[in-house]
Amino acid sequence: MKIGYVVVRYGPEIVGGAEQACRMLGERMALEPGCSVEVFTTTASDAVTWADHYPPGSTTISNVVVHRFNSERGRDPHFDAFSGKVLADPTHATPQEAQRWVDLQGPVCPAAVNAAMASDADVVITTPYLFWPTVRGVTRLAADGRCVVMHPAAHDEAPIRLPLFADVFESARGLVWYTDGERRMAQTLFPGVAASPQMVLGLGVEPSQGDPSMFRSLAGLDDRPYLLCLGRVDDGKGALVLARFFAAYKRRRPGPLTLVFAGPVVNQPPDHPDIRVVGPLDEHAKWAALRGAEILVSPSPNESFSLVVLEAWAAGVPVIVNARCPATVEHTRRSEGGLAFGGYASFEAIVDLLHADVGLRRHLAANGSRYVQENFRWPVLTARYRRFLERLAEAHRRGRQATIH
Repeated sequence: MKIGYVVVRYGPEIVGGAEQACRMLGERMALEPGCSVEVFTTTASDAVTWADHYPPGSTTISNVVVHRFNSERGRDPHFDAFSGKVLADPTHATPQEAQRWVDLQGPVCPAAVNAAMASDADVVITTPYLFWPTVRGVTRLAADGRCVVMHPAAHDEAPIRLPLFADVFESARGLVWYTDGERRMAQTLFPGVAASPQMVLGLGVEPSQGDPSMFRSLAGLDDRPYLLCLGRVDDGKGALVLARFFAAYKRRRPGPLTLVFAGPVVNQPPDHPDIRVVGPLDEHAKWAALRGAEILVSPSPNESFSLVVLEAWAAGVPVIVNARCPATVEHTRRSEGGLAFGGYASFEAIVDLLHADVGLRRHLAANGSRYVQENFRWPVLTARYRRFLERLAEAHRRGRQATIH
């Protein structure tokens, strides 16, 4: 089976989000007997500007053939002002306003979509739902008679209520969700997708070793206990809220407890003597940070899966999540591996409870570890995923043959 992925950016340096999920799935499917994988993407690495970064052309990364194309346009400088007006009431945006929102957001890269259309892939997969290559890719591929599958990586946010997304979701031949909460949310917004072939997949976790003392030295922590927030340091991901809550916590609870932000920095948190910002980490340092943490905090209200929550459990660490995020709340509810905060009062109470009770931390972490082992092992996931894609491709072939004859 030949699989093609259309994704906004691609590379081992790109950490988190739908792009990392695409790479993880693509690399594992490329190892499946009889499977080959191609990626059609932009030359961008920055998800804010979409500026060209990688050279255009084709290369092979971990058995995946990656085709990169320069975008015609990246993020328009007027996008934020226009977006604020349109997303104030997205359901009443005109079709022209909605399409302009997509175009100004970028990256506008017809070459990547054209290359996917010209490929001999049995299935073309687009991700995430939000950007031009998927918005245009799904509808054009479907109109061209291709078997197109979407991994939306969606969450409940204003853009998904723009009127054009109903057509995008309902044009896909099949849908792959990361959590059941994502599926339910999309089906509520777009009832027509309930009739489409679909599956809830998730992602696999591969625990690795790491030396906590190395990370402590890197972060200047000495022997101080710390909470870890791992991933993009971005106000949209709850970083500012977490920094503000933690600063308030330390005013009320002086002591050595520290908050560490680790990941690419989009919005720098305010300076505080008990907050460290260490920037992006390689895999070894990431697992070292996880294994040394008392608690992982996921403050983001907008996640479609949140791999870092599962990685924390695999490292033996309990989690605290934002009660406004259906995906991470679903994980903690199903696993009984963490707790959710809905505001400062509950944040303070949860940190007090877990920081003081090592037995409870171990109990929650053990529950989470069991949940990961039972549900997110790569061999099981890739077998299910392959069966789903093969059935879709075969049904699509039969349908086209019946139409032709």
